[in-house]
Amino acid sequence: MKNKILTYSLTEHKSLFSSADEKDYFYTQTTEHPYINEPYRAESYAIEFLREGSIIIQTQLDKRTIHAPAVIALGPTVTRSFTKNSNKILIDIIFFKPQFFLESQTNVFFLSQYEFFENNNVLELNGDLKIKFERIFNLIKELLEGSSKHQSAALISYLYILIYELDSVQEVVSAEITQNPIFEKFKKLLFKDFLKQRSVEYYADALHVTRKYLSEVIKKNSGKTASDWINEVVILEAKVLLQNKSLTINQISDELNFQNQSAFGRFFKNHTGISPLEYRK
Repeated sequence: MKNKILTYSLTEHKSLFSSADEKDYFYTQTTEHPYINEPYRAESYAIEFLREGSIIIQTQLDKRTIHAPAVIALGPTVTRSFTKNSNKILIDIIFFKPQFFLESQTNVFFLSQYEFFENNNVLELNGDLKIKFERIFNLIKELLEGSSKHQSAALISYLYILIYELDSVQEVVSAEITQNPIFEKFKKLLFKDFLKQRSVEYYADALHVTRKYLSEVIKKNSGKTASDWINEVVILEAKVLLQNKSLTINQISDELNFQNQSAFGRFFKNHTGISPLEYRK
């Protein structure tokens, strides 16, 4: 089944800011973040610099309030949604398609090696880091609001700087995280295999631990059970799929590997309080 996931194109992202050029990248500094409340994915990468105010963001199953100053990095595969949290914000957003950044890069997997595009997407900044990222985004703003004939090449150079700086800071942050590595491995495995595997036993076996131990680790680190995590990621994917109105409920049920449409309907209503059709409407 093709094109089953609701994915915002770069053109659609531009339309949120009343822009319609045909470049493979887009920059804006705005006081009006596009608050998209329902989960979606994108065809482009995004790096956002929240200069003022705060927003609520959910990436995968992680929902948090982000206070300025902060940098948010999002890869295309990340399911995300945004909710308003403060009346006044100032945010810089740079979107770019993978092919734009990789056109002069021999390693086509360059972007995928940086985990902050898929996990730990938010970096809240202290004073020194704020100044550093502020300088980089000021240079990007000056470049993209100008008319340099080397704009594309210069932007790629600035993106390299952004990515390397984010990677350096994330290394320090990751070293300070004390969460159990089993929990981190469970989350990665879950988002990879949840369409086919929904039993706690599968994940315990794959991680070479007992079901009891896995359940204890997940409960201690997140306050939720392993079954809660599995069910919530299925619901999240269902919500993304239901926004694609070219898909029937039955097709979505098949995609999510339910026995039939009725089983999917019961599961969805039990966890959300409404039917798949009501959610779609």
